Amino acid sequence: MRKITGLLPIFVLLALAACNNEPRQSEETTGDKQEVKLVSPAFDADSAYAFAKAQVDFGPRIPSTSAHAACAAYLQRKLQDFGAEVRVQTAAVKTYDGKSHQLKNILASFNKERKARVLVTAHWDARPFSDQDPDSSMRNKPFDAANDGASGVAVILEMARQIQQKQPNVGVDFILWDLEDYGDANDSSPEELTWCLGSQYWAKSELAKQNKPLYGINLDMVGGGNAQFTQDEVSRQYAADVVKKVWDIGNEIGYSSYFVYMTSGRLIDDHAWVNKAGIPCIDIIHYSDNAGFYMNWHTQLDNLANLDRNTLKAVGQTVLETIYREQPAP
Repeated sequence: MRKITGLLPIFVLLALAACNNEPRQSEETTGDKQEVKLVSPAFDADSAYAFAKAQVDFGPRIPSTSAHAACAAYLQRKLQDFGAEVRVQTAAVKTYDGKSHQLKNILASFNKERKARVLVTAHWDARPFSDQDPDSSMRNKPFDAANDGASGVAVILEMARQIQQKQPNVGVDFILWDLEDYGDANDSSPEELTWCLGSQYWAKSELAKQNKPLYGINLDMVGGGNAQFTQDEVSRQYAADVVKKVWDIGNEIGYSSYFVYMTSGRLIDDHAWVNKAGIPCIDIIHYSDNAGFYMNWHTQLDNLANLDRNTLKAVGQTVLETIYREQPAP
């Protein structure tokens, strides 16, 4: 995950811990509570958790390791099993430490014939070291990256499984970014170019120019307990209407304690490069200006024990509902 630049003040904060985190679509109308009818299929948090575990079980998905190669093959196979058209974008890249790696962005598409499309992305690689661990002796060791990496991919895999069973009205593209998290913690360049190598490469390639979607949603650290997703500056600058759409839907269907109406500063995440490619894209990320990133960010405690099914459900159902409400232009 990237450093933060140009932090902005917090403007608005609504509906926090007192809100019920469980979806209300099964509630009957009683008193002043109204039934929420979803148009999307039910997102299965247990299934998403199993997809996260499958990734973690390979070991840390660090580029140029056997765990990375095995996980890449697994992700391609699962997406194909769910009926997606899958291709892998490869390139030789060099990280800030002078090491060479083979980048693998995994692209999957449903209903390619449909012009109206939505893009959902997440990074699948793991950072090579726990540089934020409170124990200095652990900072050169890899970590499981259950939340910072596997959670977003797990949500995408469960979404793909649901799309196979019930098609939305629009086409859906997924991209799993590689080499997102192998950046220099001391990178002071304006665009923090040592990070997000996979999305940087894609944004400059011909693939980014083909059949552009209506908008994109990037998922990053979407499985931590008590998560709060704020509205970062880059998302608001380039895709304010998408931010409003997603946050409003999340609040409507019962996840107001997750999708909080609170602004945050400028984050350089994969969504920044999708925006540079001319596609309005937002970031759903566990971050706030006052608390920072997810509490176990880049530490040994980013593991399955600290992955929360309730958060996976909140994000997965909200993004699914957003997609299934889309209607192609007449």
